[in-house]
Amino acid sequence: MTSSDATALRPGELAALDAAVGRVVGAEPTATTRVAVVCAKFNGGITARLLRGLLAGLHAHGVDPATVLAAWVPGAFELPLAASHLARSGAVDAVVALGAVIRGDTAHFDFVAGQCAAGLQRVGLDTGVPVVFGVLTTDTVEQALERAGEGQDNKGFEAAVTALEMAALLGRLPGTGR
Repeated sequence: MTSSDATALRPGELAALDAAVGRVVGAEPTATTRVAVVCAKFNGGITARLLRGLLAGLHAHGVDPATVLAAWVPGAFELPLAASHLARSGAVDAVVALGAVIRGDTAHFDFVAGQCAAGLQRVGLDTGVPVVFGVLTTDTVEQALERAGEGQDNKGFEAAVTALEMAALLGRLPGTGR
């Protein structure tokens, strides 16, 4: 058993919790969501796998890959700036940032991973556009490859689904004006 198995919602639990409140706001992902993806070229073999996973996730929800905007940046540290430009453009409903920061023998990992995460969160909060953190932060290359494998467990696939769900949700929340 993994920690995600131990912490996952049980079948039917969400519906039971929804029944206990007065109003539930949620939305299914839609194929018309405009998604941008910012990809880091550093550790590009991993990032390319994440991008393939993201495209598979979007395809699984009916999003035409021709509508997806992709931008490549040198590394994970540059992801927030490009994400900010895309989020502020008004041309997209969600931005996904893909990268891989793999721990090494120096403190570089701590600075890059932490600042990347903080920057991406700030972009989402400042713009009101969902910015999804699809950046792997692993101890080893093997762990990164495992998280960028085939199928729905690929973290790019998961990021695609998160982007679609958040864009749909924010479009329905009171006061968002979307």
